[in-house]
Amino acid sequence: MKDLKLTFAVLTVAIVWGTTFLSIRIAVESIPAWFVAGIRQFLAAVIMLCILLYRKQFQWIGWKNLGYQLIFSSLMLIVANGMTTLAEESVTSSLTSLISACSPIVVFLGSVALGLQKFSFKALAGVLMCFGGILFIFWDGIDDLENPEYAVGIFMLFIAIAGWASGTIFTKKMNIQSKNISLNLFYQFAFAGIVQLIFALLFTENYNFENWSLKSLSAMIYLAVFGSVAAFFAYHYALTKISPVQVSILAYVNTIISIFLSWLILNEEITSKFIMAACLIILGVFVINYNRGMFRRQRMG
Repeated sequence: MKDLKLTFAVLTVAIVWGTTFLSIRIAVESIPAWFVAGIRQFLAAVIMLCILLYRKQFQWIGWKNLGYQLIFSSLMLIVANGMTTLAEESVTSSLTSLISACSPIVVFLGSVALGLQKFSFKALAGVLMCFGGILFIFWDGIDDLENPEYAVGIFMLFIAIAGWASGTIFTKKMNIQSKNISLNLFYQFAFAGIVQLIFALLFTENYNFENWSLKSLSAMIYLAVFGSVAAFFAYHYALTKISPVQVSILAYVNTIISIFLSWLILNEEITSKFIMAACLIILGVFVINYNRGMFRRQRMG
């Protein structure tokens, strides 16, 4: 039964996060990006609050823990998630998911620089494979960078990767042990939602509420319920049963799912060079994280 729960959690992470890039692309078709990001996180916070009140677990987490959660929320949700959403106004969801798959490289390089991880030639080979994949992506599309909107979108994606990697390294460095995941997630989602909605009101020139399509609204609600709440729950549950590396390896499936769905549903063009790039990046990230014992069952103490 426990194995079934774990399998379900890992599949939820892989499949749901595989659909989020597609959902963001559909959501930003008629809803401004900061509204998509802000409403998504705010709705997620409301859902978390209802769960916590129902379980009678809602409480103050203390100033120190709140500080950690706000830093984490700023890096992972406001910067990483917000910038990814903004980027998808001008960049395809398949390309977004592929570039986002490079974040473990930045985590690895940052961890080596801060002495959290040892350098190895195996890892260097993995990093070079990933860079090879990135070169493949832009080999065909180098002319597209002349389009200012597209260039800004790509730049935002790299800021998003930096945010996600910084959040991951921050958690490693501070060695933050989570006592109540649901409670921490509520504070993270609430803070990100409020900040992003303020950004939406400040930086969106035309709200066009009447133009928000049912399709985009549905995608935004899906992102809140599944992309934020369900996937984060499943991710944290999986982390209690297996190692972070095992979870991240299994979650690479989401890049493949995302690219396939973008081609199937949004008719995005997937060239042979793009497939080569995807293979190189996924293989490179796998090589960086691979060790012999990673697929052995983790003993629970």
